[in-house]
Amino acid sequence: MKIVIPGGTGQVGGALRRALAARGDDVVVLSRRPERLEKGVRHVVWDGRTLGGWADEIDGADAVVNLAGRSVSCRYTDANLRQMMSSRVDSTRVVGEAIAQAERPPSVWLQMSTATIYADARSRPDHLPHDESTGVVGGEEPDVPLYWEYSVRIARRWEETQAEADTPRTRCVALRTAMVMTPDRGGVFDYMSWMARLGLGGAVDGGRQYVSWIHEEDFVRAVELLLERDDVEGPVNLAAPEPVQQRDFMRVLRRAWGQPVALPATRLMAEVGAFALRTDTELLLKSRRVVPGRLADAGFTFRHPTWESAAPDLVVRAREQRRGGGRRRLG
Repeated sequence: MKIVIPGGTGQVGGALRRALAARGDDVVVLSRRPERLEKGVRHVVWDGRTLGGWADEIDGADAVVNLAGRSVSCRYTDANLRQMMSSRVDSTRVVGEAIAQAERPPSVWLQMSTATIYADARSRPDHLPHDESTGVVGGEEPDVPLYWEYSVRIARRWEETQAEADTPRTRCVALRTAMVMTPDRGGVFDYMSWMARLGLGGAVDGGRQYVSWIHEEDFVRAVELLLERDDVEGPVNLAAPEPVQQRDFMRVLRRAWGQPVALPATRLMAEVGAFALRTDTELLLKSRRVVPGRLADAGFTFRHPTWESAAPDLVVRAREQRRGGGRRRLG
């Protein structure tokens, strides 16, 4: 297949492009700056907002997997939230325009979305999990910080932009993705591991909020399934089938790193720590209990269905990377 990946230079994009290139696909990555990527991966510059020569790559491609969007690992200031919104909406809109004008449009467009679109699980009776058919999209829960509501608004507008695109000959899927756990430096797993190794990875604000996650290997395999299955469209949750409470999530991670103890943190302490790390507490405090209903219906089998199996695997691979000099080598 020829697969175009806008925004394919980040951590998640790196895992996906390497896997697709390894299986023999013609992979084209779009990003704003020239990049040296792996053997078998071509790179084309785009601005993520306007049509240009890059659109020729989409005409005749088999698939588009759009991962473009500003990282959420930042302070949720007004300026950063606006950039999150514009980077997601603009890139989705222009990908839709490129598909609409193509003489030979791709057969499938997988569009990145987020499991954050769902309401805080504490707003549901007994913290019921969210699947695609019964899940409740967030935005109006009581006692939810305003910036949490805005992040849901970003997710909703992200998906609406894909739905509004004039692409009748292309199957469209919205990837409602939980936190993707990869051993690479700088990602969410790296940050959480840093806290665990320092003995700071205890329960935050009681630790009863749920963490939804997916191992990078299962993320890639789920994308591969959705590229092939022409009977699946619309929202699909990409999350492991067993979300866990934050206190248990960190306990398992500490054990994998060999750190027996950890200090708990109040909400205020979490705010101070997030400020120091230039990130935001929503990633720690919002209760995300998301399950993969449609993947299960499609017969997908997770290789890492539980955090107890995923965490040790990621720790081993993270240690191997550190011994090898940091990030994965190219080519």
